[in-house]
Amino acid sequence: MDFALNEEQLAIRDTCREFAEQEIKPLAEEMDRTGAFPYALIRKMGELGLLGLPFPEEYGGAGADFLSYCLAIEEISRGDVSVGITMEAHISLGASPFYHYGSKEQKEHFLSPLARGEQLWAFGLTEPGAGSDSGGTQTRAVLRNGFWHINGSKAFITNAGTDMTGGVTITAVTGQRSDGRKEITNIIVPKGTPGYIIGNSYKKMGWKASDTRPLTFEDCVVPEGDILGQPGDGFKQFMQTLDAGRIAIAALSVGLAQACLDEALSYAKERKQFGQPISKFQAIQFKLADMDTEIELARLMYYKAAWLHMQGKPYSR
Repeated sequence: MDFALNEEQLAIRDTCREFAEQEIKPLAEEMDRTGAFPYALIRKMGELGLLGLPFPEEYGGAGADFLSYCLAIEEISRGDVSVGITMEAHISLGASPFYHYGSKEQKEHFLSPLARGEQLWAFGLTEPGAGSDSGGTQTRAVLRNGFWHINGSKAFITNAGTDMTGGVTITAVTGQRSDGRKEITNIIVPKGTPGYIIGNSYKKMGWKASDTRPLTFEDCVVPEGDILGQPGDGFKQFMQTLDAGRIAIAALSVGLAQACLDEALSYAKERKQFGQPISKFQAIQFKLADMDTEIELARLMYYKAAWLHMQGKPYSR
């Protein structure tokens, strides 16, 4: 079993690590204090090709593999997790459904500007009373005269309200299956569509620079063809989307944990007690060693999950 990263993976990891150290980390404290969305950083990441990292070059992406994408997420999140979740939600939840389930025309129209970093996109699944439990979905869309009429609300939607956001893909009940379960369809709603109301950003305990908002749909009307796949494909699509996205979230979490260890180790070397740095005390060394061990174990777990995903093998339990 070869755990070595290839040259391209190393190059992407090192590029993101350098960007995080030089561009993101110096602004992290200010972003957390003000909660201001980091437009300049996100645009720079788009210019570097990071916002389209796993997508083919024909659609404006970088053509990197899935592990490279996860490595990038880890390093960016090590600089600041608000920036990391902005990138992860844009790629895993916003852009990926277009790539995996969109028509060629939808890929050219929607995916390309997302992969080039010209726009961000959101994915509206969570509702005030429902998340990945499709049975709890209350947002409904009714097809009338060639248009979907959408009514409902979504909650905690990332990247929904920035000036760069092009729109949102939402899950909605569009009918009932033969077995009595709800028919779920993923519907594309561009920003500016009448009846699409973007709420104010939440006041959060953390990840403050990440744009997170509630959405409301009041007789919001979009063309019949603005769906991913066919009516009723939504449940399978969003479950697959969430599964792959969870690997990237694991990478994000490892990056955050690594940043915590970096700060703890730095402090332990600076803080002095009884005439010496506390890093010299065995009790502190044990704590740091345990942290390092757990982080490395978590990193290897997401490496394995990413590798399984790339091989087309089952990676979730």
